[in-house]
Amino acid sequence: MNSINKNQPEDNHESLSGAAAIKKIRELATKADTCFFCTHITQGAEIKTRPMSVQEVDNDGNLWFLSASDSHTNQEINEDGSVQLFFQGSAHADFLTLYGKAVISNDKKKIDELWKPLFKTWFTEGKDDPRITILRVTPESGYYWDNKHGNAIAFVKMVAGAMMGKTLDDSIEGSLKL
Repeated sequence: MNSINKNQPEDNHESLSGAAAIKKIRELATKADTCFFCTHITQGAEIKTRPMSVQEVDNDGNLWFLSASDSHTNQEINEDGSVQLFFQGSAHADFLTLYGKAVISNDKKKIDELWKPLFKTWFTEGKDDPRITILRVTPESGYYWDNKHGNAIAFVKMVAGAMMGKTLDDSIEGSLKL
């Protein structure tokens, strides 16, 4: 039996590294805005997962989050900084998973830079709340699934493929190395 990728007449695999990988991470992570942030990712162990909002993806591909110093997330990162993030930017494209290392910081300048008034919901003393910390995730590797030319072209290709009985889509996927 052939895989769907073998039935695809177009090349749909492109692994990215360096600046191209960072560009793809920035594109997909900002489309999703929120991810599943996973800690305790040791093989055979129960993965600890929670939704978290990405506050920034910088030019080096680092992802920045706010977290409470007394949270389970911070406790788990203190034990082991290895993390995995899962993003879904739309129903049919903009998928991303990243493996990386998380570090915790109390950098007040970065807190000021990322602060939004709504965060007072979690940090009731505002941006000077002593519990507020910064999490910086530095990706090491990942994998993405996306459309080459956007959702409209992908939809047209899917409809045409269904009408012709052929595998036609606009997908692209590949590994990310930083």
